[in-house]
Amino acid sequence: MSEEEAQKRPYVSDEPKEAQQPAKKQDTRGIAHIKPEYIVTNAARAPTPAAPGAEEEEPVSDRIADSSGGKKGKKKKQRGQNKNRDNRQVKEQYQLCSKLVQGSGNGECPFGDQCRYIHDIDVYLSHKKPEITCEYFQACPVFESLGYCPMGFKCRFLSTHVEKDTRELVTKPQDVREKLYEANREINVIAGDKKLDLIKRRFPFEKSDYVLEIIDAIQQENRDNMKEQQKESEKPAAESDAKVAPQVLQRERELQERRQRQKDLYLEFKDTRYFAQEKKPLDLHGKKIVSPLTTVGNLPYRRLMRKLGADVTYSEMALAVPLIQGTNSEWALPKAHVSESPGFGVQIACSKAWQAAKAAEAIAAHVDDVSEINLNSGCPIDLLYRQGSGSALMDNPARMIRCLNSMNYVSGDIPVSVKIRTGTRDGHPVAESLVKRLAQETDVAAITLHGRSRQQRYTRSADWAYVSEVARSLRDTEAELQEKRKDARESPRRIQFVGNGDVYNYEEWYKHLEDKNIDSVMVARGALIKPWIFEEVEAQQHLDKSSTERLEILRQYAQFAMDHWGTDEYGISLCRRFFCEFMSFFHRYIPMGICERYPVQLNERPPQWRGRDDLETQLGSTDVRDWIKLSELFFGKTDDNFAFLPKHKSNSYA
Repeated sequence: MSEEEAQKRPYVSDEPKEAQQPAKKQDTRGIAHIKPEYIVTNAARAPTPAAPGAEEEEPVSDRIADSSGGKKGKKKKQRGQNKNRDNRQVKEQYQLCSKLVQGSGNGECPFGDQCRYIHDIDVYLSHKKPEITCEYFQACPVFESLGYCPMGFKCRFLSTHVEKDTRELVTKPQDVREKLYEANREINVIAGDKKLDLIKRRFPFEKSDYVLEIIDAIQQENRDNMKEQQKESEKPAAESDAKVAPQVLQRERELQERRQRQKDLYLEFKDTRYFAQEKKPLDLHGKKIVSPLTTVGNLPYRRLMRKLGADVTYSEMALAVPLIQGTNSEWALPKAHVSESPGFGVQIACSKAWQAAKAAEAIAAHVDDVSEINLNSGCPIDLLYRQGSGSALMDNPARMIRCLNSMNYVSGDIPVSVKIRTGTRDGHPVAESLVKRLAQETDVAAITLHGRSRQQRYTRSADWAYVSEVARSLRDTEAELQEKRKDARESPRRIQFVGNGDVYNYEEWYKHLEDKNIDSVMVARGALIKPWIFEEVEAQQHLDKSSTERLEILRQYAQFAMDHWGTDEYGISLCRRFFCEFMSFFHRYIPMGICERYPVQLNERPPQWRGRDDLETQLGSTDVRDWIKLSELFFGKTDDNFAFLPKHKSNSYA
């Protein structure tokens, strides 16, 4: 063999081919790294729950763990949402007449023998479900909170506040009850006669009618100007000598009078923002804010968050039309616990200015403890979007501005705010131009920007760089307006700007607040998964909550739930249902002590893991049956009538 041939011969190794290949670097994005001793390797991997709204994308951890390479015939994962779930609870089969709930001395039933409910307390008690016995609530929690139990004989803890021999309900002394009521009462409860006025359409929406006429006058003036321009370009039509009927002449005179009134209104208000009255100051600077949350952001949860350090809370999103119509379920949403005031906002969703105006006027007239009324212009739900509300308002800025200006006029001294997203489509952000218009054309007190588009829903990370860009643009616009109005008596108030999206620990909180253009940060899912997040913000350190500390948080939530929904059979079912809704987020917390790397990001998912004790393992379970077992610690054994279907299919094992 020549020397040249030897140089050309390829090198052949004794090692197998697999060993010669360079190892591919595994992509671990989206993976929460767990210490090896806590990873479960000898059990089948449980399905990973998807983030809310993330059913369009497969979790990264599932793609990595899957070794089938996407071949056909592999078992289909349980992914996506249970969109048609029905979690309504069954009421008691044998119900006690409301006149006898607090005992026979409460009065006679006006329906007499025709009443369909039970009038014999002994008969009712013989059919009633067995009492709840649990370690965490030895006595009725509502009795301890109020000094008496509004559920009376219907209470599932009845034996703790009734005399066994005489069957008389026990109450604490009057002065004690008054003190307990002041500390634990619920506020923003609409009076029954006021609600009936809305149902019967007797409530006079005077302010709304007036401001809507102003808006209509401005729009009509613009339409008339366009018509005149079109007429000038067209040839004049031949005049008719035919006689006109008196009815037609009368209708034309009425239209002319109405048009003249509109012209007068236009001249009065064309250069104004309808001269809304002085508003209460809204200061969100540095405040710890919990986002409005549908279903899970109920009163017991908000009360828990206030106890854990939140400064500002918002109601669940209320629809404007049912509010105007006096619907019971919708008027339950502005209710709040006394601990939430001040700093409680009511959020509404609407598609037109008349809906916004009348809903805001009804709220301002019928509830007292509201710090702001927030217009939802960011909800990505398809049903709302198709109706023109939620994030659909971002596609129609003029309509959004009309909604905000009309709300501002009718809301009295309650300031108006708005919550938006970056836009409706990926790659087409409109928030910056929209915020400029809001600053120039409205008197909005605060703007909250969620750093995602509607199309993203809750997938991928929030774009905080764009949030900062919008905040800077807002401040530049305010500076320009200040220069123009420097001769005015009063300088306009600074518009509060709040960022929102993916905040899960105190480091992210303070990082975003380094931008002086941003007043505060709103927390949503982070406060559901880790309700003590504001304790971390206050302490400026990561807190490793033990399983017993987390169980205590659940106990407090259970107590607040029974205070709100009651301790009768139906109330306990509602408490258990919303407890499971809360657990659908709460279980996603990964204990700090078992992580290799901390902090964990909101969109990261762990491999199957076990906790440092059995309770911690159960608290982190993705199985809905484990959530129900946890509920039994506080609400007693589950009966056959209880119904709960989790939002995500990955949690629906049964």
